[in-house]
Amino acid sequence: MKCPYCGMLDTKVIDSRLSREGDTIRRRRECIHCGRRFNTFESIEDVPMMIVKKDGRRELFMREKIRSGIVKACEKRNISMETIDGWIDRIERDLQESGKKEVPSSVIGERIMAILHDLDEVAYVRFASVYREFKDVNDFVEELKSVLSNKQTRIVGSP
Repeated sequence: MKCPYCGMLDTKVIDSRLSREGDTIRRRRECIHCGRRFNTFESIEDVPMMIVKKDGRRELFMREKIRSGIVKACEKRNISMETIDGWIDRIERDLQESGKKEVPSSVIGERIMAILHDLDEVAYVRFASVYREFKDVNDFVEELKSVLSNKQTRIVGSP
């Protein structure tokens, strides 16, 4: 590490401490040449994730866009913001753990659809109508039939 005072590269670490959040290390260093002390901070480098849109455009992953879409779908439903943020945390964590630098938007959309389908049918249909770009009422009715069919299967198949 280069000394900010004299520019020499020889420094030693005197003390290291983990931040409260556990995502940063503060190091106290001393220059071997001039003897002055300074702090450095070490953290994990965030590699920006790119989302590949249907038309091939690429844009930075933005958590707020996902949140906005889910909040609109869940409007006036009995779903807390804490629950929604938990879903988004899980989606974002899974995407980061995949190690991919580019992710098709369809992967995120389908993931959201699966979560909503299991938890709130109205929010699911609302989200599906935008995500799947329903052209008319017939598309809407077909999606509703699918939801109702799955619901009937679950009721009939239950003990």
